[in-house]
Amino acid sequence: MSTGFAKTLLNREVLALSCGAMIGWSWVLLTGEWLARAGTLGTLIAFVIGSGIVLLISLTYAELAAAMPLTGGEHHYTKRALGYTASFVASWAVVVAYVTVCVFESAALPTALEYLFPNLAVGLLWEVADSPVYLSMVLIGALATALMTYINYLGIRFAAFVQTLITVLFIAVGILFFFGVSLHPSPEPAVPQWTNGLPGVLSVLVMVPALMVGFDVIPQSAEEINLPPNRIGRLLVLSVGLAGAWYIAISLAVGNALTVDGLGASTMPTADAMTAVWGSSLMGQIMLLAGVGGILTSWNAFIIGGSRILYALSASGMIPRVFSRLHPKYQTPYVSILTIGALSLLSPLFGRAVLVWLVDAGSFAIVVAYLLVVASFLKLRRTEPLMSRPFRVPLGGLVGSLALILTFGLLLLYLPGSPAALLWPEEWLMLLVSAAVGAVFYWRGPARRQAAQAAK
Repeated sequence: MSTGFAKTLLNREVLALSCGAMIGWSWVLLTGEWLARAGTLGTLIAFVIGSGIVLLISLTYAELAAAMPLTGGEHHYTKRALGYTASFVASWAVVVAYVTVCVFESAALPTALEYLFPNLAVGLLWEVADSPVYLSMVLIGALATALMTYINYLGIRFAAFVQTLITVLFIAVGILFFFGVSLHPSPEPAVPQWTNGLPGVLSVLVMVPALMVGFDVIPQSAEEINLPPNRIGRLLVLSVGLAGAWYIAISLAVGNALTVDGLGASTMPTADAMTAVWGSSLMGQIMLLAGVGGILTSWNAFIIGGSRILYALSASGMIPRVFSRLHPKYQTPYVSILTIGALSLLSPLFGRAVLVWLVDAGSFAIVVAYLLVVASFLKLRRTEPLMSRPFRVPLGGLVGSLALILTFGLLLLYLPGSPAALLWPEEWLMLLVSAAVGAVFYWRGPARRQAAQAAK
């Protein structure tokens, strides 16, 4: 049965959607955080391990997305394999992760623009964790939220055009940066290769899932992709490889472009590294503009993905039906889009302090979803061996088992007792509030109520 979505996305739009989602703003804002936590080599190891785990997970997604090219992705895989409750948990975890990214970007954009316009912050309102919150920054975040919401309200064709254009531009700037680093001798004293040993590596590793989240936007919008199912699987895996390579290259380049003192003093290390290698503050500003482009592509992709998973939950009767309404002209789930936009208005009120909290909390949520999807992959391989699989993972049992073990191990890193555990109360409170909202939806879902009444 047709859902009413328009099939408009082709190869370049799919890659731009996925890569633009994964390569957001963090590579400009948080590179210094990674290098300070683990050092250059430690960051490299964390991203190689983290990207490898995500690549294994993406293989399971690729097979399932090609077999079930349905809007909502994880929602359908887990429901078919594991049932109603597991499907709700996985789907809600994706909602939390995606909305977290959108909320992150609405706070990150004013922070980025402040670097370009140092006098931008005016009208001090309050402080959150020693981070000042200014009226001007809140207004910028609100205006940007309205713009990104409107772009997605108009339809995926226009959103995909914007996504492709900006992704190409910021990748071009990144390539220019890599070329500059290749011509620039390593400074002294250089950024250390190791910082804080294994705990430092683990503290970066736990951030990788949130940084790499985005490839799963492809299955979320599968019914809007005008490509053969097996091509969808290939593009999904390719996008993960490209994004992992990007983060590794950026981390190495910044670590080899700045001195240890320069890194410690920098609030935007990637932009400062660009300035250092080309000897021009203008180049640093261009790099920052590329980072702003990354904010917009990531934000755009996760509004698309988040609204589609909300649509799938609603269409299944797990949350109120209003979230599955499609606009009669633009064929977009406009209520879901407007809801994500409304939530994104909140984060600028918390200033810069909220950014790292959002990354860590979003990482935990998406790993929960990954774990359930990999489990679904393994179960369907066993219970439905004859299911049509246009993209079939070689050695699927081995790949799925490794992905399951590694994903579970990654999940343990967030829990109390780990050197990279989530912070209390900030990060855990975000997750607990999100879980409480999900629990209300679960118990009050139309489908669950109907099933309970039928059982009486």
